[in-house]
Amino acid sequence: MKFQKRALKASVVSLSAALILGSSLTVASAKTHEGGDVKPFKETYGASPITRQDMEQMIGQHGDKQFTVPSFDASSIKNIKSATKIDENGNEIKMDVWDTWPLQNTDGTVAEYNGYHLVFGLAGDPKDASDTFIYLFYKKADDTSVDAWKNAGRVFEDEDKYKGDKTLAGQQEEWSGSATFTEDGEVRLFYTNRGGWNDAEGIFGRQSLTTAQVNVSEKSQGTLQVDGVEDHKTIYSGGDSETYENMEKAFEDRNFANNHTLRDPHYIEDKGKKYLVFEANTGTEYGYSGEESLYNRAYYGNGMNYFREEFSQLQNSGKKDTAELANGAIGIIEINDDYTIKKEMKPLIVSNTVTDEIERPNIFKKDGKFYLFTSTRGSKMTIDGIDNQDIYMLGYVANNLTGPYKPMNKTGIVLHQDLDPNDLTWTYAHYVIPQKESDKFVVTSYMTNRGFFQDHKSTFAPSFLLDIDGKRSSVVEDGILDQGQITYEEE
Repeated sequence: MKFQKRALKASVVSLSAALILGSSLTVASAKTHEGGDVKPFKETYGASPITRQDMEQMIGQHGDKQFTVPSFDASSIKNIKSATKIDENGNEIKMDVWDTWPLQNTDGTVAEYNGYHLVFGLAGDPKDASDTFIYLFYKKADDTSVDAWKNAGRVFEDEDKYKGDKTLAGQQEEWSGSATFTEDGEVRLFYTNRGGWNDAEGIFGRQSLTTAQVNVSEKSQGTLQVDGVEDHKTIYSGGDSETYENMEKAFEDRNFANNHTLRDPHYIEDKGKKYLVFEANTGTEYGYSGEESLYNRAYYGNGMNYFREEFSQLQNSGKKDTAELANGAIGIIEINDDYTIKKEMKPLIVSNTVTDEIERPNIFKKDGKFYLFTSTRGSKMTIDGIDNQDIYMLGYVANNLTGPYKPMNKTGIVLHQDLDPNDLTWTYAHYVIPQKESDKFVVTSYMTNRGFFQDHKSTFAPSFLLDIDGKRSSVVEDGILDQGQITYEEE
């Protein structure tokens, strides 16, 4: 069963919450655009859902040290010394640095570029939220100290927004992505182009998956520089909105409570083919948002009794409107060898009715299985018992790239943190990196919210170790590493 583009929003349909319970379950006084009755149904559209039941049961796993982000010593945390820039008036600005990702080999391990490790990261002036651009940081491969990281500067110059690409020409900010070291020895960057906002012109911060080859050289011993970019182009902005929601569809009714996402491309290869896995929202043919989505039992979990109880509770809660809009997804497209789009593919994971935002997907193959991780915030969720301070990294595992994906640790929880956002050691955007010299995994993140402190900037958090065994994972006890450390070798 597909919605056939009914695409209902909260303002479109008024549904009665009355459930007539008996030998069958029906819904009274519910009408679609076509005038037919809406009844409970169960349809996954071929994706693996993050269910309301998963998230509710996850609450019982809060506080388990197996899943808890380690506690860090605030007095030991350093800013990134090299994270500075000169503004238009010649003043030095100490920048925040938040989402980061390393240059990786196609198997997900950290690549070595002429003896260096490279990390791309979002950085900007703490006093200017729109100052969000990608910088290149680097260090010698054998040095793990946070002070070893040097700054090669912005990856893109303003003139890199080529006039031949209309979407690039409208770019206002650069958002997260991934980077791969190609078999030809080139640095290929994938990132999110975030456009401007102009209600009168129908422009609402278009998010587009974008790519470029980044040319890097060692201008003197110990110093790398960006020598410009090539093949800078837009790959995908959501197509016709049938598979993944595009900007035009998201805001056709000017409902700006709708949290639209199409970003964070992560590159992966499988069986000689190239793919991008990314954060998105479901399109009109794959379980779109709207009041009708609340009647899809696939989004709730197992059991009719649970559906009845949760449905009734949701109808009478203050989170109903948000749940109607929630249609988060981890999407996938296949791309050609020239990094243009080849085809859209159905979503891997969806979070309809739960949240609109499952961020920074990170996927790799290890021991014959595909591991998919995503970051998400309780503040974006619609589950009673999950609050604004809850931060998660969720994990899923499959035997094939396209799934089906099963939640790790029964519910999908891999990491949880519930610190006050004003805590210096607050972390987000956790990123799992497989290792060449160890069976353990390194988890990176950023620490300290952007612009919250005068002297403490958003910075590389201390990394830490994670054990993974099939569908189970555990934070390694006493496994805290240096700030920004991306590799680990067994002693």
